[in-house]
Amino acid sequence: MNLSSARVRIEQTEDYNKNSYATETIVADNTVIDGGFIQEKPITIQEMFVRRINKALGFCITVAISVTFISYYTAMNCEAKLNKLDSEIVRLNAENQDLQAELDRFQSFNNVDNKVEEFNLLKKADKVLEITALNADKKNVSHVTKPINNNFDWAIGY
Repeated sequence: MNLSSARVRIEQTEDYNKNSYATETIVADNTVIDGGFIQEKPITIQEMFVRRINKALGFCITVAISVTFISYYTAMNCEAKLNKLDSEIVRLNAENQDLQAELDRFQSFNNVDNKVEEFNLLKKADKVLEITALNADKKNVSHVTKPINNNFDWAIGY
């Protein structure tokens, strides 16, 4: 069986009498692509160390950026909730001021009522008298008429 690649041809003859894998021979063949290619030099330990550090730092910065985005989203969410609560508080304060003004008005009416009851300014009738209506002629009723006076007496401060 012949295996061909771009650079070498492996001729494999399987001989079961000999060690089959130990007797493989690699024969150099003509190259398919010719040109001045830069030969890759082997990686040194320092370069491997730098690559590993770069990968670790790249992973760390990716995690840091992810955490930053998540915390920014959370902060904006909390700020939106606080703005909503702030507007609700302002609305409730305005409603409380209206209710407090109405309560003060009712309280003043209550204070006046309490003072009137305290000094007995308005007394309730002890007894109710019932009288019969008199059927009087309407001709006997006299109306008092006042003369029309265009003069107006000014009273400032009274």
